[in-house]
Amino acid sequence: MSIENITQAKTAIGKTSACKTLTAFFDGGEFTSVDTLAKSKDTYAEVVAGYGEVNGKSVFAFAQNGDFCGGAMSKAQAAKIKKIYDLALKTGSIVVGFYNSKGGRLDEGNALLAGYGEVLNSASKLSGVVPQISVVLGDCIGTGALNAVSADFVIAEKNARLSLDTTGKNSDIEYNAENGIVSVVAKTEDDAIEKARELINYLPENNITETYTFEETAPESDGCVVHKTADAGSIYRLSVSYGKYARTVFARINGEPVGIVNTLGKKLTSDDANKIAKFVRFCDAFSIKLITFVNSNGFEDIKSAVKVSSAYAEATTVKISVVTGTAVGALYIALAGEGANADVVYALPEAVISPVNPEAAALITAPEKLNVPVSQQADVVKQFASENLSAEKAAENGYVDDVLTLDELRGAIVNAVYMLSGKRVETLSKKHSTI
Repeated sequence: MSIENITQAKTAIGKTSACKTLTAFFDGGEFTSVDTLAKSKDTYAEVVAGYGEVNGKSVFAFAQNGDFCGGAMSKAQAAKIKKIYDLALKTGSIVVGFYNSKGGRLDEGNALLAGYGEVLNSASKLSGVVPQISVVLGDCIGTGALNAVSADFVIAEKNARLSLDTTGKNSDIEYNAENGIVSVVAKTEDDAIEKARELINYLPENNITETYTFEETAPESDGCVVHKTADAGSIYRLSVSYGKYARTVFARINGEPVGIVNTLGKKLTSDDANKIAKFVRFCDAFSIKLITFVNSNGFEDIKSAVKVSSAYAEATTVKISVVTGTAVGALYIALAGEGANADVVYALPEAVISPVNPEAAALITAPEKLNVPVSQQADVVKQFASENLSAEKAAENGYVDDVLTLDELRGAIVNAVYMLSGKRVETLSKKHSTI
């Protein structure tokens, strides 16, 4: 191929939708292409791949190219994607994949399956080593969906399709969001690209480096405990449609990225438990400091309790728990007590900490107090809780490090984060947990 032909080919590839996606994604629209002229039979490979910077961080990315054979997976495409994963592993860089494909080139037969397998294997090797983000901009149906969902976070344009079923069954993005598969739903393709760029702000490049520190902003004056603790405008919500009674977000406190779990006062469902456990394990893998606001009267089932408890117990990242409402039994143990192995535990003055729910505690330890009309029992239980199950009582017995007002809480968390920044914990050698 002559220099003139090479220039023409690069110009043509540069005008494709995939190249435009990566240009919009990387800082200044600049990235270095990898295997630019790789061929897939009679066309160029159905993916554009390269590396550059996003918000000043090193990132490797690929975008399936619908302008060539509908972006269908092929041996050539798999080889380019695998190379991106290999380079990211060598350099310790974030990987972002943009998915938009009509499927696979079936005429390649078993070689196509081998290509899918190589890509999935490469992604698995990187899990827990560098953060991985998938951005679904169009169709992602069949085996390609398995590759996309293997990432730590999945961002999807609301009209895209994502399903392992080749018929497209259950491919609706809202359905995937409600089932915890899609982390963030974007309004448009541009919005999806911007949300991926924004998410990178909260992530380290790998499991050794630390996240960047940003300029501090004052917290919101109104809103829930999360808004009044985190820097204003810093909250990045994840899996909003999945799990009713727990919220997981990234935020910044005093300019430093942190992960936040916030329970919302009800018993945690299995979806809540799955959501919390996955988020805790991610934060732990990349040493992102974890803040947990505890307000729940338990778990709906024992399996959920075990899953959450295991995630917290194994996590060696900085863990700060704050009891903001009710913390009962296994819930307290798993999220704030000895089971969570929290570094610091605070409580608001109105918090209630008990081995069982307050009604049962009153009935067991002071049944005579409930010898009143039914209409008055709620007030009696409330009085019993304030006298016997209060945050002050827990602090007196060493189960809470301090009782703080909401106005004092942010300063205490900032100081705790600073104090714990050098935390190092040795764990027993093992391949992985079995819980």
